[in-house]
Amino acid sequence: MPLSLRSRLALFSVLALVMAATRFNHFGSVPDASWAVFFIAGYQLRGSVRWAFPALMAIAVAVDYLVISATGQNFWTHYCVSPGYWFLLPAHFSLWAGGSLLRRYAPEPTANALALLVLAVVASVAACHLFAQGGFYWLSNSVADPTLAGWAKNYADWFLPYLRTTGMYVALATVVHLAMLAVLRPGTSAADRSVG
Repeated sequence: MPLSLRSRLALFSVLALVMAATRFNHFGSVPDASWAVFFIAGYQLRGSVRWAFPALMAIAVAVDYLVISATGQNFWTHYCVSPGYWFLLPAHFSLWAGGSLLRRYAPEPTANALALLVLAVVASVAACHLFAQGGFYWLSNSVADPTLAGWAKNYADWFLPYLRTTGMYVALATVVHLAMLAVLRPGTSAADRSVG
């Protein structure tokens, strides 16, 4: 069901607020929802990539700037802001593209769509992590002696935690999405929608 411009803006605002609120404390008790936000936005705002993706990227960078500056450090010399920082663009776009492709091939909630959702989340997180972690590992000064074996170990060490966090938020968003569909389409049962 296509969203009106007003609905798109409202959904964008919610996603932006969730990302900003959780990105402030990247490793805090409430995990960073940024990766899930880009995936969900790709699915829900598929036709709005020209404005929504750059706006979400700007918010992500602004939050990073505020967090780093609040510690009294210079944003541009912080260890996280190496030339690899710019790899967050293709990293986050990988998530957006995964959500967008899912919307294209599974626009309605079915049993097949659930399988595609899992596949899309895993593939998108893998690609995102490849860009984000790879950019940091190979291009920052934080890794004194980068090696292929060291990169592979670092990739493997962090992949499951990022997948778990992204999957948790996407699962929550899926439940909310299905609940809203049930409210908006009361004449169709969940069993009827899952056939096909």
